[in-house]
Amino acid sequence: MTDQRPSGPFREGDRVQLTGPKGKLHTITLREDGELHTHHGVLFHRDLIGQPDGSVVANSSGHEYLALRPLLRDFVMSMPRGAAIVYPKDAAQIVTQADIFPGAVVAEAGVGSGALSLSLLRAIGTNGRLVSFERREDFAEVAQANVETFMGGLPDTWSVVVGDLADELPRQFEDGTVDRVVLDMLAPWECMDMVADALTPGGVVLCYVATATQLSRVAEYIRGTGLFTEPLASETMVRGWHVEGLAVRPDHRMVAHTGFLITARRLAPGAVPPEVKRRASKSSYGDDDVEKWTPGAVGDREITDKNLRKRVRDAQKAADGARVAASARGGADDIRTDE
Repeated sequence: MTDQRPSGPFREGDRVQLTGPKGKLHTITLREDGELHTHHGVLFHRDLIGQPDGSVVANSSGHEYLALRPLLRDFVMSMPRGAAIVYPKDAAQIVTQADIFPGAVVAEAGVGSGALSLSLLRAIGTNGRLVSFERREDFAEVAQANVETFMGGLPDTWSVVVGDLADELPRQFEDGTVDRVVLDMLAPWECMDMVADALTPGGVVLCYVATATQLSRVAEYIRGTGLFTEPLASETMVRGWHVEGLAVRPDHRMVAHTGFLITARRLAPGAVPPEVKRRASKSSYGDDDVEKWTPGAVGDREITDKNLRKRVRDAQKAADGARVAASARGGADDIRTDE
């Protein structure tokens, strides 16, 4: 496979991150006649085209901007969103804790805006397979456009299935053929039986959930199936540091709680796991408690149709620019682009 992120001089259609006065960031798609207007002046895209990555260019008022192709973490934080994204700190932990390896067969639900899909695609390499399931077609469109924008095309190793995981997973995979399943959904316990059928013995299921009630519910359900190892739960917090001379201190702001990760491994058919002496009581919740775990109660936020249509347009516009850049590079044999 050729490089998914092009190097060399900037070309029309490239995605570029500009760091301007006072450290403010702007992410643009280069056009021959494009212009970036700010209260500091106008920066002409043509002044960037042909310049090497890491160049510094001045706008009409003489203010300088550092131009770099965005890293994956930069792109994820600035790309158009249909649904909330999986933060880079969590995506890195998911790749590690789920042990996503080159050549792995991975199922992901839901795809959201494609942030996690990008990390998974990099991890499975050129010989793996990622199938992403998404209930909403508009979210799937945003995710596909974002992946195409960053990778310069839609990888042959990836497919997006619009539909419910419980219905579509058995249609896409034979039993015992999936290495890893990553679930980023409101109620992952509803699909756990189908996931158990799809996973190969020793395979990993990882759930990304937002609240403690979801975490408790999915953990107890995994234990109750008797098909998995004891689930392990964690959260990841990242605290930056200010380092300037002898002024070394933690940043005033940090990326704290975004979600919980819970993992378990599929047991061999017929295997009985050793009894865990310390286990939460099954009577610690009941049907009335489950009824309270509604989308609103667990923090599920709806996006308006008008706002989502705009984000779809933004994502597709960025993908169009990626196609232009890919065409300028002469294309790649193992990357496909949809017309």
